[in-house]
Amino acid sequence: MDVKQYMNQVGQQARQASRAMAAAETGDKNKALLATAEAINVARETLMVANQKDLENGRNNGLEPALLDRLELTPARIDTMIEGLHQVAALADPVGAITDLNYRPSGIQVGKMRVPLGVIGIIYESRPNVTVEAASLCLKSGNATILRGGSEAIHSNQAIAACIKQGLQAAGLPEKAVQVVETTDRAAVGEMITMPEFVDVVVPRGGKGLIERISHDATVTVIKHLDGICHVYIDDDADLDKAFAIAVNAKTQRYGTCNTMETLLVSELVATEILPRLAEAYGEAGVELRGCGRTCEVLSGINAASDEDWDTEYLAPILAIKVVAGVDEAIEHINCHSSQHTDSIVTENYTSGRRFLREVDSSSVMINASTRFADGFEYGLGAEIGISTDKIHARGPVGLEGLTSEKFVVLGNGEVRS
Repeated sequence: MDVKQYMNQVGQQARQASRAMAAAETGDKNKALLATAEAINVARETLMVANQKDLENGRNNGLEPALLDRLELTPARIDTMIEGLHQVAALADPVGAITDLNYRPSGIQVGKMRVPLGVIGIIYESRPNVTVEAASLCLKSGNATILRGGSEAIHSNQAIAACIKQGLQAAGLPEKAVQVVETTDRAAVGEMITMPEFVDVVVPRGGKGLIERISHDATVTVIKHLDGICHVYIDDDADLDKAFAIAVNAKTQRYGTCNTMETLLVSELVATEILPRLAEAYGEAGVELRGCGRTCEVLSGINAASDEDWDTEYLAPILAIKVVAGVDEAIEHINCHSSQHTDSIVTENYTSGRRFLREVDSSSVMINASTRFADGFEYGLGAEIGISTDKIHARGPVGLEGLTSEKFVVLGNGEVRS
């Protein structure tokens, strides 16, 4: 069977399973999640053996140390996978919830009901724990899913898939509701993203190159973000102790995440007071600073920023700094250079804060908080399938509700339209 035939079969099975999943009871979905958690716990040794095969192949193929680290399944990471399944099982089920139910003058009631999207294709790299995260969220939200992990994690993903299959079987749910693509042929991705008759939504999780390719080639709806060019703006009415803590945390808490600050904007009225203090902290953390002309006057010895720096997601200990005239210039800069992911203002001025919330066009906009909070878990979603910078259909961290849609429901008692 060639790749096209194989993916067509996977798609047909997923579509059929999605109908059963849409009708599944919350208790059955939770049972499947908890049974999967137990299966993973029992299969720890099997998972580790499979993972060692992937790690050995990765080393032989010259996989970078950072990618090998992401690939590795440690006992602690297996514990986290199990805990994640329990957490998703404890979340409220969005499917079937009816909201905005109102009587119309005709006598009918009109409202909206949450429904699954159908079949969700997820394409990701390296981390085998994403297999469990993605499967659990799709399962709880009543969707079927097709998971295409990176070829470097094929043995780990197949071992995890076997545990998920056991969980689905234990709950009496269709085992094809979660399918991990078995072929490592890259053509499988091309097939998945161009079969809208079987796949309703695709979620790519990985590097910019992968996401750009999927976005360009897909004929299926894509939930995505390309870059995380996040800003913190320190206003002239900022509490500078708050500003210091937020600006340091937003950059140095982790470097390789999409919600890490990449550009710091500072009002010219506080630049000479806050920038030297921040530069010392960044220096201790090993962060390279690249500044505008005014910044370089305040901080001697740093590198000058180029035009390209304002549009770069570093994912590294590098920070671009620009001194601005005030909130107007800060908002203008952000809306011009931001990737519409996450941007924050530090201010004690209510009016400036409200303007920033209203006028900055990003999926998360914050006042007096680190951009590192832009995360499904931190937002109370329990978990996330990814972060979307699109405006339709989901925006920001995509949790269970983001994996559903709405349909209108009408309740009547024999009413007819006159």
